[in-house]
Amino acid sequence: MPELPEVEAARRAIEEHCLGKKIVKSIIADDSKVVDGVSHKDFEASLNGKTIVAAHRKGKNMWLQLNSPPFPSFQFGMTGAIYIKGVAVTNYKRSSVKDTDEWPSKYSKFFVELNDGLELSFTDKRRFARVRLLDNPVAVPPISELGPDALLEPMAVDEFHKLLSKKNLGIKALLLDQGFISGIGNWVADEVLYQAKIHPLQSASSMSIEVCGTLLNCINEGRKLSLSMLVAGRQLTCQNFKNSGEHKLQKKQVNHRKAQLKTPKILKKVLVVMIMMMMNQKVRKMQKLENPK
Repeated sequence: MPELPEVEAARRAIEEHCLGKKIVKSIIADDSKVVDGVSHKDFEASLNGKTIVAAHRKGKNMWLQLNSPPFPSFQFGMTGAIYIKGVAVTNYKRSSVKDTDEWPSKYSKFFVELNDGLELSFTDKRRFARVRLLDNPVAVPPISELGPDALLEPMAVDEFHKLLSKKNLGIKALLLDQGFISGIGNWVADEVLYQAKIHPLQSASSMSIEVCGTLLNCINEGRKLSLSMLVAGRQLTCQNFKNSGEHKLQKKQVNHRKAQLKTPKILKKVLVVMIMMMMNQKVRKMQKLENPK
């Protein structure tokens, strides 16, 4: 699932390669689930002849500023991704388009060709993303409902502690709330809590200002590290954090990691028991039918 680092890497790639170029051709998918609130024909007509002047991001949302509104906006969902033909959006394998790849992809929802021949596509395999055409993306949902951006709008420790003291819920759930801080997803939340030695179920309101400071520092370092790894071409994994010079893990943190994994194991065992019980009931019914008294 794309998180802030992937979306920011896409924004930077567009900023580097697409600004000042005119859209000469566009193909918008006829998919009303993803392309929200406008027909694909009207969307295409609004893009053709326009010039890309800026690329913006807040949280996990991105939008292109054209020389006049409306502007295309992208909510990446679970599998949304930006591809630029001939350009590696990040420096690892899956972000680039090969000559043998289908282009544009059958999963493309937004495709434009620029006046220098460069081609850009937004794809979404699972169709949880949203592509919109908006006059002012920051003034309407979902962007207007987002909290401070984790990369662009870092909080001071005192402000962070004051906000947490009012929230009586688990700290991980709070970090995942895009209305509280935008851009932090599941794996980033896991990693920063792991580095800060904070249990994900600990109540946010119970955290001291010292613990809040440690967590805030891990959030700031974690998003910088993840973005630098993405641009440098390293896959984003837990092992990256373990091997990085900035993060030295201690032995007692392992128990914290195990604690996070207990629930899925328990659920798996429960499901196995339930399936076995259902199978036994079915066998008994069949035996009764075969051997009626």
